[in-house]
Parts: sequence; structure tokens; C-alpha cells
Amino acid sequence: MNYKKILHGISNWFVFFLLAAFVVTCCMTLFITVMADTLDLTFTEENISAAAKLTFGNVLLISLLFTVIDAMRRKLMVDRPTKRIISAGEKITSGDFSVRIESFGDNYAYESFNSIIDCFNKMAQELGSVEMLRTDFIANVSHELKTPLAVMQNYGTMLGSPDLPDEKRIEYAKGITDNSRRLASLITNILKLNKLENQQIFPVSERFDLSEQLCQSLLQFEEIWEQKGIEIETDIEDEININSDSELLGLVWNNLFSNAFKFTESGGTVLISLTADESCATIKISDTGCGISAETGAHIFEKFYQGDTSHAMKGNGLGLALVKRVVDIMNGEIAVESKVGMGSTFTVRLKRGDNIGMEKAD
Repeated sequence: MNYKKILHGISNWFVFFLLAAFVVTCCMTLFITVMADTLDLTFTEENISAAAKLTFGNVLLISLLFTVIDAMRRKLMVDRPTKRIISAGEKITSGDFSVRIESFGDNYAYESFNSIIDCFNKMAQELGSVEMLRTDFIANVSHELKTPLAVMQNYGTMLGSPDLPDEKRIEYAKGITDNSRRLASLITNILKLNKLENQQIFPVSERFDLSEQLCQSLLQFEEIWEQKGIEIETDIEDEININSDSELLGLVWNNLFSNAFKFTESGGTVLISLTADESCATIKISDTGCGISAETGAHIFEKFYQGDTSHAMKGNGLGLALVKRVVDIMNGEIAVESKVGMGSTFTVRLKRGDNIGMEKAD
């Protein structure tokens, strides 16, 4: 390493030596020529030899001075910020995304490095956010996978009891079936959400009857509302056509209807309305369930977030995250209004024209 520095220093000095020699020689030649012509002087070999030696010494001194000045400039203006950036980069590669580089202030000489430092700090911040999301996602997925697997293992162990009554055997078998379905639903939703977030699912725009789609989605939950004695109130305008991806929107209605019936107690009410003007269609799905607090409402569209832990076994916290992502892809809007003990209302607004592709173009 020391040899490289020495060779580098010599090469720098040699460059400056050649540069200084060329500049001084040109200047001296011009000076002597002009002086000889003006004063009608004749220079002897002795005069030229003395001048050459003096010039050579000046060139050595000037080139050495330039080399020292350049080395100091490089050390202060280049090496120092470069080492600071390299040190921070090594910390990033080792997994420390909290590192930030302090800028060099308003010094014009460091303007380019300050721009690099700003970009580096933004990159570190984004990497830290992604890493945090990844860690949380893995932790949540692990937790959500463990719960149904543990239940299935327990029920499987109990099913092995030789003196188990048929009633219990049926109950445990149903528990295994229900949790296996929950596990399959979790994995399916994770894959769908991952594909949506990475834009591996490309929406297909087609014109379809949104009124009919809502009614068909609602009828899929007929058995549930009849079992719980839930009253259904609808105010759906007929023949509301929109241009969108009907398959992806089907995921939205199924998840919103599922939540409405899940959180509405027996004897409650679920209300569905669809209104439209020339540009937008507005869908509202309301229930008289337990409702959510303002704090829960602020996080309800986040992955794996479950505000009501009493119903945690009925879902996996991915449904509303999936809904939000689909609505975003459709360039629509979704909002929730809720009060604890008084139910919730989810409002979805969709453009009736072609609303697919704008997000991808960004």
C-alpha cells in the first residue's frame, strides 16, 4: 500500500514537472527572443547554460510545489468525503440501514459530494423502510402460519385417541378442515398481494355491469346472513356500467362483504348502496357490527393488522390490504367511517371510464 502511494506521488510530480517544464520553456523562449530582438543582444553559450540550469531548478521547485498543493487538495476535497461515503456504504452492506452521512454544508467546493450524500441518505432511508417492512412481514407471516398449524397439530393428536367419542372426532376433524382452509386462504392472499405489489398481475379493462356484479357477490354470502339472521338492505341503481377489471374488483366486494357479515352480530343489519354520476360510481357497504376506533381505522389497510383480536381467528389481516391495493391500481378511492359499537361504513369510489394503466405509467 505504501509503495502504491509513493509511485502515485512520483507520477503526480512527474506530470507536474513536464507541465511546468513546457510552460516555463515556452515563456523563457518567448522572453529571450523578444529581448534579443528589442535590445539587439547576442547570448553566449555560457549565458544560455546558466539560464537553462536556473530554469531547470525553477521547474523542479514549481512542480514539487504543485504536487504538494494537489496532494493537499485531494486529501481535503476528495479523499475525506470519499472515505466518509465508503465507510457508510460498508455499514449499509453489513445491514446497518440507520447510517446517515453528514453533508459538508454550503461549501461550493463540496457541492457535487453533497448531492451524492443526499442521494445516499435517501437510499439508506428507503432501504431501512423496506427492510423494516420485510422483517415485519416475515414475522407476521410466521405468526399467522404457526396459529393454524398448531391448532391442526393439536386436533390431529387428539384424533389419535382410541376412546374418542364420535361427536368429538367430528368436531376435531372440522377444526382441522377449517384451519387448513384458513391456511390456504392466507397463502393465496399472500401470493395475490405480492403479485399486485410487484405488478405481476396486469389488470384487463372491460366494460361490465357493476350493479349485477355487486348483487352476485352479495348472494354468495346468503347462507351466512340467513344463519345469523342478518337483515339486508340494498339501494343499488340498475345498469351502472364501468370500464375496469371485473375479476380484481370481485376480490374487493368479496372481502368487504366478508368483513361486514363477520363483524355483524346475529340480528344485525348490512346495507349496500350503489350510486353513480357521469364520471364516478360510489359503493357503500355498511354494517351494524362492533365498529372500530380511530386508531384502528388509521392502520386498517396495513398488512396483517387486526384491530379486533376477538375475531382474529376468522381472518388473516390481509383482506383489506388486498382491497386497498386493488382500488389503488384502479385509480379509485376507499375510505372507512366507523364508531365503536355502532358499526362501520366502507366507501369505494371508482371512475366509470377506463381507469386502468395510469398508475403503471407513472
